[in-house]
Amino acid sequence: MQCLVLNTRMAARAVTRRADRKLRPFGVTAAQFNILGALLLQSGRSVTEMANSLAMDRTTLSRNLDVLERKGLVKAVAPGESDHANTRLSALSEEGRKLVDEILPEWRKGQAELRATLRDPDFTDVLTALRQMAKLT
Repeated sequence: MQCLVLNTRMAARAVTRRADRKLRPFGVTAAQFNILGALLLQSGRSVTEMANSLAMDRTTLSRNLDVLERKGLVKAVAPGESDHANTRLSALSEEGRKLVDEILPEWRKGQAELRATLRDPDFTDVLTALRQMAKLT
């Protein structure tokens, strides 16, 4: 089919299933690894800020943060003076940081495999196009 919406959804599901399968031995899903990566890069953001940056629903993010906290990979952080008292802030725990370090070689390998399947057009062009599409409202 020539439907861009259908093909984009099918590709996203296939890539997510593949990533979930590769991450299963580490005990996290692709969505959870994205959250861990986001926390590694910028800790202490609110659920709303993180959800927006990950293009994830707030309730989905909160559920996954709960799971990651129970696993000891994420810890709650007390809100700062400029934050609202009821703002939920999270950071990677030491265990979470170790797990990200452990997963990164597998993640890089998976990225290389995906890039190899997208040689024409160039992988960078595909990512640029997907980012432009993600900005559509």
